[in-house]
Amino acid sequence: MKKSYLLLHIAVILAGFTGVFGKLISLNEGLLVWYRVFFSAVWLFLIVRLMGVRGAGAFREKFRIARVGMLITIHWVFFYGSIKYSNVSVGVVCYSLTSFYTAIFEPLINKRRFVLRQFLLSMLTLLGIALIFHFDASYQLGIVLGVVSSAFAALYTVYNERLVRRYDSRTINYYQMVGGTVGLGVLMPVYLWFFPVARLIPGVRDILWLLLLSLFCTVGLYILFAESLKRIPAFTVNLSFNLEPIYAIVMAFLFFGEGKEVNLSFYVGLVFVAASVVLQSLISARAARRVPEAERVPVPKRVE
Repeated sequence: MKKSYLLLHIAVILAGFTGVFGKLISLNEGLLVWYRVFFSAVWLFLIVRLMGVRGAGAFREKFRIARVGMLITIHWVFFYGSIKYSNVSVGVVCYSLTSFYTAIFEPLINKRRFVLRQFLLSMLTLLGIALIFHFDASYQLGIVLGVVSSAFAALYTVYNERLVRRYDSRTINYYQMVGGTVGLGVLMPVYLWFFPVARLIPGVRDILWLLLLSLFCTVGLYILFAESLKRIPAFTVNLSFNLEPIYAIVMAFLFFGEGKEVNLSFYVGLVFVAASVVLQSLISARAARRVPEAERVPVPKRVE
C-alpha cells in the first residue's frame, strides 16, 4: 500500500508539469492535445513492443479500452482551453473539482451507495473553486472550461478503475492514446473550422515540449496513475490529485510570474482545496489501517 501511495504522489508531481507545458506550447488546445496523444501512442507502441507486453485480445476489447481514452482526450482539450483562456493557476485549480464529480458519478455508474463523507469533502473543494471564480471576471471563461474538463476527468477515472483490474496499465494507455488520436483526428476538421489556426505543424521548440509532455506527463504519469488505482479507490486517487494545483501554481509563479495576477480570494480558495486533500488523506490512512491487506487488494482478472 505504501508503494501505491508513493507511485500516486510521483504521478501528482508529474501532473503538476502538464499546465506548464500547456503554457509553453504555442499550439491551440485542440492541436496540442492531438499531438500529445499521437506522440504518446508512439512512445507506448515502442514500450509495448520492446517489453513484450501482452495485448488486450479481441478487437471488441481493444475498442472498449480505446473509447475510454476519448474521455481523457476531451478532458485535455477543455483543460488546455482553460489554461489558454485564463492561466495555469486557474486551469489546474479547476481540475480539483474532479473529486466532486467522482463522488457523484462513481455511485451512479458502479451502482454503489453514495458516501456522505465524500460529498462533504468535495464541498470544501467546490467552495474553494467558488471563491476562486470571483477573483477576476476576465478569467471566467477559462474557469468554466476547467469545470467541464474536471467532469470528463472524473468519468475517465471511474471507467479506468474497471480496466486496471483486467489489463496491464501499459496496454490500457497504449490503446487509449490510439483511441484519442483516431477519435480527435476525426473531429479535428470540424474543430478547426470553428477555431482556425495559421499553421498545423508545430515548430521545433513545440515539438521538443510535446515530446517531453507525452513521455513524462502522459506515458509515465498515466502508467503510475493506473498502477495506483489497483490498490487505491478512485475517489482517493482523484482527491490526491488535488495537490496538483499546489505544484503547478508554484511552477507558474516561478516561471510565468502569475503570483502578480491573483488576489486574496484565490489564496483562500486554494486553502479550502488543500484542506479537502489533507482530511481525505487522514481518513483514508485510518481506514486502511483497520482493513486487512487481503481484503483491501482486489485480485486482477486475466483476459485470455
